Amino acid sequence: MHGPTVPLLASLTAGADSADALTVAGRPCSREELLGAARAVAARVAGAPCVAVQAEATLETVAAVVGGLLAGVPVVPLPPDAGPAERDHILRDSGAALVLGPGGDVPVDIRERADWTGPEADPAATALILYTSGTTGSPKGVEIPRAAVAAGLDGLAEAWQWSADDTLVHGLPLFHVHGLVLGVLGALRTGSRLVHTGRPTPEAYAAAGGSLYFGVPTVWSRVVRDPAAARALGTARLLVSGSAALPAPVFRDLEKLTGQRPVERYGMTETLITLSTRADGERRPGSVGLPLPGVRTRLAETENGIGELELCGPTLFTGYLGRPEATAAAHTADGWFRTGDIATVEPDGMHRIVGRASTDLIKSGGYRIGAGEVENALLDHPAVSEAAVVGVPHDDLGQEIVAYVVAEGVSERTLIDFVAGHLSVHKRPRRVRFLEALPRNAMGKPQKKLLPPM
Repeated sequence: MHGPTVPLLASLTAGADSADALTVAGRPCSREELLGAARAVAARVAGAPCVAVQAEATLETVAAVVGGLLAGVPVVPLPPDAGPAERDHILRDSGAALVLGPGGDVPVDIRERADWTGPEADPAATALILYTSGTTGSPKGVEIPRAAVAAGLDGLAEAWQWSADDTLVHGLPLFHVHGLVLGVLGALRTGSRLVHTGRPTPEAYAAAGGSLYFGVPTVWSRVVRDPAAARALGTARLLVSGSAALPAPVFRDLEKLTGQRPVERYGMTETLITLSTRADGERRPGSVGLPLPGVRTRLAETENGIGELELCGPTLFTGYLGRPEATAAAHTADGWFRTGDIATVEPDGMHRIVGRASTDLIKSGGYRIGAGEVENALLDHPAVSEAAVVGVPHDDLGQEIVAYVVAEGVSERTLIDFVAGHLSVHKRPRRVRFLEALPRNAMGKPQKKLLPPM
């Protein structure tokens, strides 16, 4: 089994340092300063069963997370905009003994120092408990072991040629895999400089002068609508998109404005990042690339080259906290994780995600159709800025394809015919509804279950 050879936090004290090794929302600090503040946190929380962190975009959040990891205590990031019911559920379900940060039990001060020392925790121990979005019930706590975090970050460092020479720029939330694990722990592990912009605006990205940028599709859509900001990213080494499918038109606009094709990758809370295109490899619109080291993939119940993606490898979670039945249901009899995502694998091994099994695999007239393919076709129309496609029960077809779009100056019939001209005729929407905006979550993913009925 592929696994990390370097403990999760060993690199914190390695390599060169600078006064602005980390900058969060305009506030810089060195790695030495961060480590001093984190040790002060570790001294306070050592021995706790787990701790929650008010995960605002601040240096204090970074120090709190690193402090928990130094102490070998599982860390539970709390979304700062969580309502009382969600917050109470996470705290109760996780059993967090302390809340770190503003309004919590333990204040965090980036200027504080402590000489706390302790052994590196067991690689199998839980590093983070990340809560799912709760689209199928109450959010579940996903237990991420320390070894999985280290393996995932080392795999990405290899795939993206990510090193201490880089400056990573992003403005993503610090309670998700993308913003926290990749965007903070990844920078600390590789030794790269980190600039967290506070908010991921085109202007902030353009001013940061990074070599490596992370963004979700919503961020990149805004960047390409600001050509001056997009062109400023032309000196970067790598632009990385994830957390949702990057629309093909945005991919092409980024290439046109920055001179480079973005890297797309795939992962989940339960798996961290498992697939990615490579810094030195081909980058195709819609492709999330090849498995990272040690990761294996397969498609279940394949029909017409489409099937549910299943995974195994060193980056996977231990289980859902306190929910053995849910953990068992998420795995096959031979131990592979069921992602719930529908994928295709091209002859050269490149993977494409075409949607969720629950909402994006449409069975219409005997055909299996991925909603993502139809959405990309709609987005190729110049009048369409957003698109979401679903299958709706139909007496004759089983399901009919229905599109929700944000568009101006175009008719339903024009869009139906446009898709029929780009894809197979059976993949065209039968109905189109126009909206002011698509419902989305904090990471920019369309929330199809919140779409209004036709």
